Amino acid sequence: MSQAAQLFHFSERRNALAFWLGSTVVTIGVILHLPMFWMARNTGFNMSGMPMDAGMLIGMLLIVLGIVAAGYGLLPRRRPASEAFDAIAPPEDAPLTAAHWRLMGVLAVALIIDIMKPASLGFVTPGMRSEYAVDRATVALLPLSALFGTAAGSFIWGALADLYGRRASILLSSVMFVGTSICGAMPSFWWNVAMCFLMGAAAGGMLPVAYALLAEIMPTRHRGWCLVLVGGIGSIGGYFAASALSALLQPYFGWRIMWFLNLPTGLLLIALSPFIPESARFLQHIGRLKEARATLARFGAVIASVREPGPDATPVRGIDAGFRDPHLLATIAALTLAALVWGLVNFGVLLWLPSVLVAEGHSVGMASTLIARSTLLAAPTILVSAYLYGAWSTKSSLMLAIGITSLGLLAILLRGTGLLPILSNPVVPLTLLIIGSSAMVSILLPYAAENYPIRVRGRATGWVAGWSKIGGLIAQGLSALAFVPTLGLAAALISIPAILALGFIWIFGRETRGRDLRELEAAADAGS
Repeated sequence: MSQAAQLFHFSERRNALAFWLGSTVVTIGVILHLPMFWMARNTGFNMSGMPMDAGMLIGMLLIVLGIVAAGYGLLPRRRPASEAFDAIAPPEDAPLTAAHWRLMGVLAVALIIDIMKPASLGFVTPGMRSEYAVDRATVALLPLSALFGTAAGSFIWGALADLYGRRASILLSSVMFVGTSICGAMPSFWWNVAMCFLMGAAAGGMLPVAYALLAEIMPTRHRGWCLVLVGGIGSIGGYFAASALSALLQPYFGWRIMWFLNLPTGLLLIALSPFIPESARFLQHIGRLKEARATLARFGAVIASVREPGPDATPVRGIDAGFRDPHLLATIAALTLAALVWGLVNFGVLLWLPSVLVAEGHSVGMASTLIARSTLLAAPTILVSAYLYGAWSTKSSLMLAIGITSLGLLAILLRGTGLLPILSNPVVPLTLLIIGSSAMVSILLPYAAENYPIRVRGRATGWVAGWSKIGGLIAQGLSALAFVPTLGLAAALISIPAILALGFIWIFGRETRGRDLRELEAAADAGS
């Protein structure tokens, strides 16, 4: 490998050139859309109905070609393994090195940018509705399109991560972030809906893959709390960044600027790509052992020994081998149900609650203030979740999170019956739901990433992430069709998969705290 290719973690020089050339072409394609946007400054950046000029059409073609070129550059070169590591991970008590902290920082930034994309939807829909003169039902198609995209992206990018690598999948999302920034110049509402799907796909794909990469690189002793903490920082930081940038920029540039922010933020992730290494475990899996050694050395890992496999060495099993273990199948069923519950609570119950409170006679201001104050519990909940997950028990922490959410649903159900006067105050059920759902979203993907072997880790984590979005799609679909059930009925229905998930994890869930990821490989082989 050449020095230039090695510096930026590409298998060959031509891969590096293809990626950087493709990224440059995508950026040029976006820049060609900016003149039309700036021409509309005298109308408050209202571009509705403006015809696309030649620069915009050429720019769209360049974006497609650039993404294809960048994707080609990210393809890994598989080599037949002529050797294998006996130990490719730091010992359980290995300390965190500067490289570990640097990777945590970069992935935290990546997740902040990633979560900021769909979080911006709430800040652009009012301006979009006004400019395009569409009704509430029509503009609701925008977040639905984004949720479809995030669900599809979670499934697709999870598979790409297992086939082509964790780093490659993260960088492909970054390039697509840059390309989808042209949403800010689309003169048609329906173009925005289509581009929003692509942006959602890129955003939904990055999240589970980042967890898989971090799980494979962090030392065993620190893996759990690092996963939960980085994910929590990304979640809180993403929503804060979206709201802060909206308040800062929309008064001057209109709602479209929120989409154009994909350009600088996507380029930032691409610029940080030298600090995002490929997983040494994945590199070994595809036979690039020299690069795997270099990655291990970069993170302070010492290879205990290296062995040469004989002619009768066991061949590498298919990538589906990891799903043949009945315990893992039961766990994926439990996590799928838990993810579905979280999506229904987060995108359904918590969004329907303000309307219910207003219907009960509370003022809009009171309902908004109550929910805003309750959400302040999210930050300390994530910190507590990180501590419990890393210092107490991964399995029990997830069960506790699902249990608290179930109690919140039960409180909503009992509140509708009037049996307990204390529940007439919405603070109790709302607090339980905020704490439970915040802990669930902090723990679900880290637990999924730790539970599955390398061959299926990306797909399993992507599957769980995708089902959390499907829960949101169901909830938002009911809202769009005006089929929202009463809050008590919704709580009763959602509590069924919540209780099933809790039982499945109790019976089949595995404790992953302090457990070397290599054990999961052995478990998958034994199960197959």
